[in-house]
Amino acid sequence: MKAAWATRNLLPFWGVPRRDMKIYTKTGDKGRTSTYSGKRLPKDDAIFHALGNVDALSSYIGLTRVHCGCHDDVLGDLRTIQCNLQDIGSVIATPESDNKSIAMPTFSTHWITDLERKIDTMTTQLPPLSNFILPSGSAASAYLHVCRTATRTAERSLIALDPSHGGDIATVVKYVNRLSDYFFTAARFCSYRDGVPEEIYTKPELE
Repeated sequence: MKAAWATRNLLPFWGVPRRDMKIYTKTGDKGRTSTYSGKRLPKDDAIFHALGNVDALSSYIGLTRVHCGCHDDVLGDLRTIQCNLQDIGSVIATPESDNKSIAMPTFSTHWITDLERKIDTMTTQLPPLSNFILPSGSAASAYLHVCRTATRTAERSLIALDPSHGGDIATVVKYVNRLSDYFFTAARFCSYRDGVPEEIYTKPELE
């Protein structure tokens, strides 16, 4: 599995990357791949489900950045979040039970507090939410809603690793839970600043 975090995390095994190093290694051709500690597991293991979903989320965020050009503050947040997801990949790829001689990757609770602060700041600038809204709004808002749903997918796959996975995975789960709240709020915030009204849910009438 060649997730975006793989090259950095494999450096302890492969040393400094060479200019002639190939992207493909053929080591996963039989459906197995390695955790950061080197343990070989099937590619459908829960660890790789979680890694794949986090990688997909980062890709959705990258796409969203293309469509949030007029929201510099949100753009900055999104880049930081992508970097945090890289670090989260390291935590996921290093089960505590596999670790014998390498330092366990860490993930700080600071980033949870940081998301909460950003959510609170945006919320103070928004009208109160009194109805269910549909994922829509401006282009930036719609893409941020896609990130929100991708975050929930990643969260569900992380739950399967907690608490048996060990390390900072419990902190990661809290961060990802808060991250979906951030995307929901940022979606509303961008739509509001873009001057696009929120679309309120109404129960369709039977014809």
